[in-house]
Parts: sequence; structure tokens; C-alpha cells
Amino acid sequence: MSDVKTIQNLIGGQELDAIAGATIENTSPTRGQVIARIPRSQKADMAAAISAAKTAFRGEWSQWSRLERADLLDAIADKIDAHKDELAKLESLDNGKPIKLALAVDIPRAAANFRFFAGAIRHDKTDCHSMPGAINYTVRKAIGVAGLITPWNLPLYLLTWKIAPALAMGNTVVAKPSELTPMTAARLGQLIHELEIPPGVVNIVHGLGAEAGQALVEHPDVSLISFTGGTVTGRAVAATAAPQFKKLSLELGGKNPTIVFADANFDDAVEGSLRAGFLNQGQICLCGSRILVEESIADRFEAALIAKAKEMKVGDPSNPKTDVGALISTAHREKVESYIELGRKEGGTIACGGNRPDLGDALNSGAYLNPTIITGLGSHCRAATEEIFGPVVSVHRFKDEEEALAMANGVRYGLCASVWTENLSRAHRVSAKLDTGMVWVNTWLLRDLRVPFGGMKESGVGREGGRYSLEFFSESRNICIKL
Repeated sequence: MSDVKTIQNLIGGQELDAIAGATIENTSPTRGQVIARIPRSQKADMAAAISAAKTAFRGEWSQWSRLERADLLDAIADKIDAHKDELAKLESLDNGKPIKLALAVDIPRAAANFRFFAGAIRHDKTDCHSMPGAINYTVRKAIGVAGLITPWNLPLYLLTWKIAPALAMGNTVVAKPSELTPMTAARLGQLIHELEIPPGVVNIVHGLGAEAGQALVEHPDVSLISFTGGTVTGRAVAATAAPQFKKLSLELGGKNPTIVFADANFDDAVEGSLRAGFLNQGQICLCGSRILVEESIADRFEAALIAKAKEMKVGDPSNPKTDVGALISTAHREKVESYIELGRKEGGTIACGGNRPDLGDALNSGAYLNPTIITGLGSHCRAATEEIFGPVVSVHRFKDEEEALAMANGVRYGLCASVWTENLSRAHRVSAKLDTGMVWVNTWLLRDLRVPFGGMKESGVGREGGRYSLEFFSESRNICIKL
């Protein structure tokens, strides 16, 4: 217990305990041990952070030029790069993901987010419209205090995805990271304030969603909310924010299809489906948890996928050979296991996994689960249509394009899809008919930061990424000058 860290809120440039003194234990899913205590913040803590952000927005920060803000974002990226090994270890310990994944994806992407938006505002342009006797020009203005609520699956990755454009456009920030993964958020706040930015520009408040998160969403001085998380919570966020006419961006859940046609490159499709299903223990909103395979190749495909899944190494996230680390918590693992059991009851066959690995006494207290493949499920079963958010995929067979599209679109989510085919016409045709915000063809999670990111149906509201983020974190103002 002597190694347990004390994490504090960052409010107005100071690290502070919760005003009421209450704390929450942060448990690492890798070995089941308490690794930190964080503030259990309440309305008073959030109000203090929002007040600091509002004061900073009206003060020195408002005098920073666009180029000065861009330079700050680059400096933050430099800080992340300089501490990448430390941040990767914290992310792995806190989240359970393999450290090699954090080093290869999460931490580099966090730095890239800041560099991208630094470049975006350096090279941004606005509209100008001439008319008889007058000229109109449009400028983007910062809105005020941005409320950012981020999830536990990609803690630093998604926090920086929101902080970077918010600061780029001149807003101040109050962020509420997940109470399950607070460590990299707290460290990022410290690194940012080593750059001596005005106090109150970046505030990080820890606590429970129903307490600290709700206090952030409902506060009248918060001008916008950017939320990434579950659909149920997103619905509650919208219900609170919408009546106050706050700008709102919701990136929510997914039950995404991977559609494999018989003419696909077979080996690439197997590898792509495996990666889409099990990366980050299947705990990414974009994961392809429904694999739809054309009947003529289904037997061969299932056999190859199962063989590959059985080869994946589950274990200690600090081991560079580990492919699948721990789930976020033992409670979440139990939820995932309940869906596996539901899949059995609904007539599915557990073709691979479905159980906990025996990793020895040192790791068996962690939240580990073997990669699981369920075959034989009907496409409308709950285990095939509800978000599980774990290392579980179901495989379904289709006869033709029409049936594949009906199955792909037959859920209440619409975040993303991946299509595997060598037929260019089919790739365009199927992509156009999918009810999703994003489609990948012959790949998955290949991201260009300029493109819109977001979902349809119960997968969210709004778009972020590139100019879409710059527009969300600002208000466009037209100025008409009579000549």
C-alpha cells in the first residue's frame, strides 16, 4: 500500500484534494491491486474548476494569438514524446492494455493530436463573400468553457483528441476523465502546466460520472460538452445539456460489422477481422464485433479465424509478447462473461475461448479473458446485437449483398463498418448503403485526422476531426461591411 499514488484535481493551476476530502480507490486490472487514490469530486469542486476556466478565458488567455496557441500545442506534444515510456507504463497499468500497444498507438496518437491541430490552426482559412456595395467575411471565435468527458478504453488518446482542438480555438477546458483510468490524465495536466500556461486554462477534475460528470454537464457556465462513452450515459448527458442549448458532441457505442465477401483477399480479411475484433481486448467503440462472412467461404474462414485467435497470447501487459491484456475491471469481465453465457443460451457455439486463462498466482487476480468466438447465433440475438465491449466476436453467414446489408444495418448502432472485397464496384456500392458514420474497405482503423469522425443512430450526434473539430469548438461569426 505504500506504493499507492495520491492523485489530485488540477484546478486553476493548483493540485488540490476534493473539498470534502472523499477519495476513490483506483485498482489496476492487471493484478487487481489498488494503485492510486483519486478525489471523489462533487459540485463544489467542479464549480471551482469552471470558475477558474471562466476567469482564464476572460483574462490573459484571451490575448494569446492563434500562432501562440499553435506553438503551445506543439510544446505539449514535445512533452508527451519526451515522457512516452512513462506514459505508456501508466496507461498499461491503469487500463490493462499491452504496453507495446500503448507505445505503438496510444501515446504517439496523443502527441499527434496536438501536432495536427497546431498545424490545422496555422493553416486554417475562413470565408469571404462579396456583394454589391458590401463585403462579408467570416471568423471563428472561441466559445468559452469546454466540458470534456472521456472514457476508460483509450484514456490519453481520447482526452488529447478533445483538449487539442478546444485549446487551438482559444477555449478553456474542464476535463472529467474516467475514474477507472485517471493516471495519464493527471500526468498530462502536470506536463501542460510545466509550460507555464495561464492558470485555469486546463483543469482536470476526477470523480464519478453521476457526481462530477453530472455537475460539469449541468453547470450554466459550461458552453459546450464533448462526451465519449456509452449510449445510456450519452442519453443522460443530452437530456441535461440540450435544454440549456449547449453545443453537444456525443461519440457513443457501436456494434460494428466486418463484412467479408468471397472475393476478398482471404489472408488479409482473416488478419483484419482478428485485429478489429480483439485489439485493446475488444474495448474500442470501433471494434468489429460482428463478422459477416459469405457462405461459400464461411467454413474455411471460421477455421482460420479460430486458429489465429487461439494463437493470441493473453497475459501480463508488460510482456512485449502479450497480444491481449486485462479487461478494465473484474466487474466488466463478469458483464462480458454474462454475454458469452447468453450466447450459449441463444443457441450459439463457443468455438474459441469463453473462459479465463490460468496465468499463475501473480496474475490470476487480474481481469483476463481469452479471446472468444461465437458461431451459429442468429443475427437478431441479443449477444449479436448488443454492445459487449470485450474480446468477443460472433460470426454470421450471408448468401448475397442484400442479406449482408440487412444484417449489417439491423442493429440500433451505426458507428463504423469494414468491407472486405476485391470488387471495386461492390466496395463503393455496399459502402454507400451502410448506415454507419464511417466505412473502411480492405482495412480497419486506418485514420486520417482530417476526416469526420462520428456515428449514426444510437452511436452518437455530431462529428469531430479536422475542420469538424475546429467548427465544433468555436462559433462562426459573419461580419458585413458596407463599402
